[in-house]
Amino acid sequence: MSVADHTGREPQSAGAVLMVRPARFGCNPQTAPSNAFQAKHAAPGGKDLQDAALREFQGLAEHLARAGVEVLIANDSEQPPKPDAIFPNNWVSFHHDGTVTLYPMLAPNRRWERRDEVLEQVVRQGGFRVSRTVDLTHRELQDKYLEGTGSLVLDRVHGIAYASSSPRTDLDVLGEFAQQLDYELMTFDAVDAGGAAIYHTNVLMAIGTGFAVVCGASIVEAHRAAVLSRLRSTGHEIVEVSLAQMAQFAANVLELAAPSGKLIALSTTALDSFNRTQRAILESHAALVPVSIPTVERIGGGGVRCMLAEIHLPKRAKISAQ
Repeated sequence: MSVADHTGREPQSAGAVLMVRPARFGCNPQTAPSNAFQAKHAAPGGKDLQDAALREFQGLAEHLARAGVEVLIANDSEQPPKPDAIFPNNWVSFHHDGTVTLYPMLAPNRRWERRDEVLEQVVRQGGFRVSRTVDLTHRELQDKYLEGTGSLVLDRVHGIAYASSSPRTDLDVLGEFAQQLDYELMTFDAVDAGGAAIYHTNVLMAIGTGFAVVCGASIVEAHRAAVLSRLRSTGHEIVEVSLAQMAQFAANVLELAAPSGKLIALSTTALDSFNRTQRAILESHAALVPVSIPTVERIGGGGVRCMLAEIHLPKRAKISAQ
């Protein structure tokens, strides 16, 4: 069950998540050129990497379940190999009005992650209702991409989609998303310490109900003030993190809902990078649920937030027995 907000549009925090248990986890050579967080010379895969990824996956699933989050786990298929299947938030998003959105992916081997049986399992196992599907995948034929809530950081309460431009985040597809789902766009440019475009917005920014973690230093100066001002105008307390902290996945965190209140899922790498003041601000908004995922971070180039596709779908009405 999601935490209600005062606007009536859509709650920020989901009480359920989709996770995909990987079958062939490894370093993906098709994504490495645009992902500076990903180890470039790691072994492509193998039993040791797979076993480590499975341990980290299970640890995250168990921590979230113990915290009261509904965790739906789908199994990746062995064939074809999908080294990034552990990151489902890039190909699908689930919305409060019953919309499922499917996204165009840059890497051809990531497009195999979009599987109808996973969506069917979410609906069946979670008892959710889907009213429509917005399919943006035709944009792959135009070499234009938008990789889900990696490319998009959504302020669901206020209907604002923040997105930094990159080879994986195309402005034309952003426009189609905004039109179909009635979002205002806040687009900007952001670069890493080496001056390269940051591959996904969700490694430099996270938005909770009352806070936002942002690496302002990564946002180009011409756009920085506007982004920070927009976040403040919607009532978000900003936790500014440095480029070095961003590289430790400090902004790759996710607010979720549990019966006991809000929580923030994050990696121990991210947690250890926060100073005392930053951590205190986050803890004033939600309980922290840290999990160690060093293999996923180093080899996959994604963090805890990337492993979770929040499910905001409404539940199906239960039929009472006569």
